[in-house]
Amino acid sequence: MPKKRKKSNQFQLDQLPVVQVYHWKSRSKPTLKKGELVYYGPFPASYGIGEVQNVTKGLAAVDFRGTGTAQVHEDVIHERYLVPVPETVLKKAS
Repeated sequence: MPKKRKKSNQFQLDQLPVVQVYHWKSRSKPTLKKGELVYYGPFPASYGIGEVQNVTKGLAAVDFRGTGTAQVHEDVIHERYLVPVPETVLKKAS
């Protein structure tokens, strides 16, 4: 039986800074927009990088497309837990 090859990820998730719980309150007025690339602050590699689909009353619907180790495809998360992907990470993925 052939071994399963690990899916390669075009983003370097290990380069995304982890945002600890005590920093979340400082982001009380996030301004995410539809189409923006974000990640789940506490566990970047777990959820991976996702695209904001919609933002309503502080909740963001995000399409992660299974980019992380948890294989999450879509989720609704409070904006304050999402962090925009830094330009430096995006440039390295290109």
